[in-house]
Amino acid sequence: MIKEKNNTALTFEDFKTEVLNDYTVAITSRECSLLGRKEVLTGKAKFGIFSDGKELPQITMAKFFKNGDFRSGYYRDQTFMMAIGELTPEQLFAGLYGNTDINEEPMSAGRQMGGHFVTHSLNEDGSWKNLVQQKNSSSDISPTAAQMPRLLGLAQASKIYRHITNIPNQENFSNQGNEIAWGTIGNASTSEGLFFETINAAGVLQVPMVISIWDDEYGISVHAKHQTTKEDISEILKGFQIESGTNGLELIKVKGWDYSDLVTAYEKAETIAREKHIPVVIHVEQLTQPQGHSSSGSHERYKSKQRLDWEKEYDCIRQMRLWMIAINIASPDELDAIDAKAKKEVLEAKKKAWTTFITPIIKEQKEIVALLEKIAAASINPKVVLAHAKKLQGIKEPLKKEILVAARKSLRLFAPSTEKSELIAWIKAFTKKYQIAFNSKLYSESAQNVLSAKEVAPEYDEENTLDSDGRMIIRDNFDAIFAKYPEALIFGEDSGKIGDVNQGLEGLQEKFGEMRVADTGIREATIIGQGIGMALRGLRPIAEIQYLDYMLYAIQILSDDLASLQYRTFGKQKAPLIIRTRGHRLEGIWHSGSPMGMIINAVRGIHVLVPRDMTKAAGFYNSLMECDEPAIVIECLNGYRLKEKTPTNYGEFKTPIGVVETIKEGTDITLVSYGSTLRLVMEAAKELEEIGIGCEVIDIQSLIPFDVHHDIVKSIMKTNRLLIIDEDVPGGASAYILQQIIEDQNAYQYLDSKPQTLSAKAHRPAYGTDGDYFSKPSIEDIYEKAYALMHEANPTKYPSIY
Repeated sequence: MIKEKNNTALTFEDFKTEVLNDYTVAITSRECSLLGRKEVLTGKAKFGIFSDGKELPQITMAKFFKNGDFRSGYYRDQTFMMAIGELTPEQLFAGLYGNTDINEEPMSAGRQMGGHFVTHSLNEDGSWKNLVQQKNSSSDISPTAAQMPRLLGLAQASKIYRHITNIPNQENFSNQGNEIAWGTIGNASTSEGLFFETINAAGVLQVPMVISIWDDEYGISVHAKHQTTKEDISEILKGFQIESGTNGLELIKVKGWDYSDLVTAYEKAETIAREKHIPVVIHVEQLTQPQGHSSSGSHERYKSKQRLDWEKEYDCIRQMRLWMIAINIASPDELDAIDAKAKKEVLEAKKKAWTTFITPIIKEQKEIVALLEKIAAASINPKVVLAHAKKLQGIKEPLKKEILVAARKSLRLFAPSTEKSELIAWIKAFTKKYQIAFNSKLYSESAQNVLSAKEVAPEYDEENTLDSDGRMIIRDNFDAIFAKYPEALIFGEDSGKIGDVNQGLEGLQEKFGEMRVADTGIREATIIGQGIGMALRGLRPIAEIQYLDYMLYAIQILSDDLASLQYRTFGKQKAPLIIRTRGHRLEGIWHSGSPMGMIINAVRGIHVLVPRDMTKAAGFYNSLMECDEPAIVIECLNGYRLKEKTPTNYGEFKTPIGVVETIKEGTDITLVSYGSTLRLVMEAAKELEEIGIGCEVIDIQSLIPFDVHHDIVKSIMKTNRLLIIDEDVPGGASAYILQQIIEDQNAYQYLDSKPQTLSAKAHRPAYGTDGDYFSKPSIEDIYEKAYALMHEANPTKYPSIY
């Protein structure tokens, strides 16, 4: 703490202008935090979480954040965003109010609560901007520590760009790999496994990363003594510290209220990370939280008077002010003038943001009130319609919901008439406008979305009749991909030296190098994080998760980060990551799960592809490399040693995404399935054919998107019966498939029998072939289920088996 005026750590001549500017940003951010909390308490905003108490280290970090660098941060970094020129007070308040106009609220168009920041990486058509010419922030998410895995990939991209120099348009994404990925996290969130997984991986990979830990001793109301061994995260991390002859990271500890020491610390961290590609952790301690954790509670409830008094004394802005006065940078009166000006400017920004937000809503309120008053007499109960109008008119600051509720409730009171048609037209226009605002851009809307990939059939040399193992087809296709796309790389457990556990990458590390075909540790969440971060920086990573069951380790990152990225940024960022995994029909509890229902319901925003063989899988990879969206490709685990025809056009043939394939025609019943189970379905269909039951067998191929041409209902129009066969648990993926067919495709109107599903048991299979047989649909199960449907239709021709 500065108490005397004899501290001359920084000279007046060198730093006055810069320091005064820093102070202005800090005090402006603080005023935004104070006024923002008031807006929540008055009801204009729903929730607020701010950076008060963290202003000084964030400003210092911004000094060393250069064009091309990326941030992966914590939802308290508003001061940093202001310091790099990517957030204005007006934009901050627009976010607080949830303004759905991306031009007014560029962080998420009102889709995320305030405190979540982003910069725009994409042009309007979905193409990349030049990321080297701007300061970049990946889109924040709320789950604690979930920004860490992505940070790893953002940093690794610099390492890739430094060592691989033939990547197309590389100059738009990197300046010879000299960019730093800057991460921020609260001290309490360092208790999460994702933090430690990222720290460990960064130390192994040696990537240019600087992590700032904002330490104010609390996680909401819980003190560090309940969070962290020794109450000090940097003490825990000492074992990761780099030493001569080892890998690891550098550790720096600094007080968050000491401007001079903060500058020194961040300057040192930048040099180490940018020049040497060594990760650095800066533990910024003795920070405060003047307004508590958020607008939902008061920290007076859980902090002692002694602690509260200390926080007032050691508030970083107060300490900066004392230091500035002490070395004659500014007088108290000059600083008071800066404070007053900032307060006025923030107040004006708040008013402008609110006016911009509420004015069009009030206009729409007036429009519908006037319309209801005009047409009320034509309704069956004019008094009620007028009452709806009056109630809505009385709301001073209406929500869009309240406007639409009044219109829709009134609509019920109109018989068919010109007036009703006019009200319907207004409701449809209003709804369409805001459905776009709230429900668009979950998937890419660019010309490179997955539906743009057109089918290219595999070609075969008819004179060469030798078939290949499935693993050789997938291997040779990856060989072609890596030769065709210098920006493509693959990594995962056992993916490198041995060429994955099924030899689908055999020999490719030796051919393309360890940078592009790499082994990783056993750490699924950060494998996905590597992929997200690198994809955000223009690379085309393929992240390998060894088995489908292991996806559970990474499902939170897939769901909360990757799946929501395009949606939560209003299409302003993309990460076209391909996740490669394998599953289905393996024997035993821990490697045999097919949790497709869980996956498809958790990852809306990511495409889920389920090829039945390796040629189909290879075709999916070829399609995805031409697209700009993320996807999961689930290869059939028991297909690597099965024989398939050998294509000649590796890297070129493409499996269409969202398109089903009819692999057997029939007239009596439609059998729908995917993946390895299709082999059983085809065998059952062959046996049913022998007794005169013609089965039409359809391979779904793609769960998300699902049958975009509605070919399944066309089959049902012919057969009038439906059986879905799935190895997920009852009500898992089969329920999703049934909903798509019955509701979305309206197949119910063509069914003569109740649609049926045949799934696995509710548990995972026991070990061994018998465990698989008694737990998942067998050929006999499929045969008997389909036969029972035909028995119901014609019991004389098909008498009951049992």
